[in-house]
Amino acid sequence: MTSLGRVVRTTAFKLSAIYFAVFSIFAVAFVLYISYSTNALLTQQLEDTIREEIRGLADQGRSGGLMAIVDAIDQRSRQPGASLYLITDVSGRILSGNVSDVPSSLLEQPGMGPITVPYRRTSEDSTRDQLALVQVLRLPGGFRMLVGRDLGERREFSEIIARSLAWAVALMIGLALISWFFVSRRVLKRIDSVSATSRRIMSGDLTGRLEVTGTGDEFDRLADSLNAMLERIEALLHGLKDVSDNIAHDLKTPLTRLRNRVEAALAGPEDGGRYREALESTIEESDRLIQTFNALLMIARIEAGSPDGAMSEVEAGEIVRDVAELYEPVAEEQGAAIEVDIPAPVTLKASRELLGQAVANLIDNALKYAHPEGGGMPTLIRIGVRAGDGDLVLSVADNGEGIPAAERDRVLQRFVRLEKSRSRPGSGLGLSLVAAVARLHHGTIELGDANPGLVVTVKLPLKGG
Repeated sequence: MTSLGRVVRTTAFKLSAIYFAVFSIFAVAFVLYISYSTNALLTQQLEDTIREEIRGLADQGRSGGLMAIVDAIDQRSRQPGASLYLITDVSGRILSGNVSDVPSSLLEQPGMGPITVPYRRTSEDSTRDQLALVQVLRLPGGFRMLVGRDLGERREFSEIIARSLAWAVALMIGLALISWFFVSRRVLKRIDSVSATSRRIMSGDLTGRLEVTGTGDEFDRLADSLNAMLERIEALLHGLKDVSDNIAHDLKTPLTRLRNRVEAALAGPEDGGRYREALESTIEESDRLIQTFNALLMIARIEAGSPDGAMSEVEAGEIVRDVAELYEPVAEEQGAAIEVDIPAPVTLKASRELLGQAVANLIDNALKYAHPEGGGMPTLIRIGVRAGDGDLVLSVADNGEGIPAAERDRVLQRFVRLEKSRSRPGSGLGLSLVAAVARLHHGTIELGDANPGLVVTVKLPLKGG
């Protein structure tokens, strides 16, 4: 009973019931319409036949009188499949015809159109009344004439229609039950598979995926979407684990240095100058920690779709020039040069603050890590802004050592630094922030080879994505 109740509550059962009801109503209405139309057509044909019979007998009467009509009825009554004929005198005595019994009140009428009445044929021994469509005419001298057609064929047709309707309904019920059985089994099987996979994932196995049968139906499309979501969740959880590991590595070291510095200052002799130096170093280390946390918060807000600053129409070249001018003094101190190539203004809908932050991170990364091999050449940073194929194409290239192709996707993740010693300042969040800004604007980021050096290309749709 529990299993039956579970099946009855399924969508497949409800849909099957609805489809059965709709098609049953349609089938019954269609059969009834056909039956009604056919009966009406047969009745019209019978009436036309009766009128033709009466017209022919009237022609006989005009040419030969009453006896000609009696002779014509006598001849026609003996023919196979003949119509119904009856002619009586004033007293009701049968003069000719093939009808032995009709309601007595019928012949007493002055004359009437085609009506349905019971009758018996003269040649039949059966006492069972049959039905006929007849018309009674009053002839001169008080004679009565009845002309009609038997309704047995029409009644047989109605019985055939009724049997066909019953069989059709029974067949529809059977097919509905069969289709419901197979559809519900298939649907329940897929749903059970989804439930089993969900329990597997909830137990901690993030590799579980929904079954895709390859039929391309709605279940496969739903499974594909959910599998893509599960892959994204798995990637995020693995990324969270990597972030946690990197936080433990990157933040534990400066916090330990802070503690050791303060502890060393307190352990030594009291000296105001030494205390001041220790506090200044502590503030610098704290500022770097705050910058790291601010970068993490900004990336989290961007990925959550809550950027700092609303989207508006901005001119990308102007933003790039402003950021480049800001970094020129720093570049000069390091002996580096910044070249900006913006052949024409490029306008797009974007966040001015985030776009500027992305450009600043790319320049800052190039200044930190783009040192030519051998040290004989100065660092050169080339920034380009152009429009191409409906996108803003922003490129920042340097002439440094570059990044191996196998590591280019990995450096876009948080806290990933290729420098094993981690002696240079930084937290490994610069390119992660740029990638988050690109995703927010429905764009892409690509790392390539500048021959020599690294080129970072960011493409943002000019129409806002």
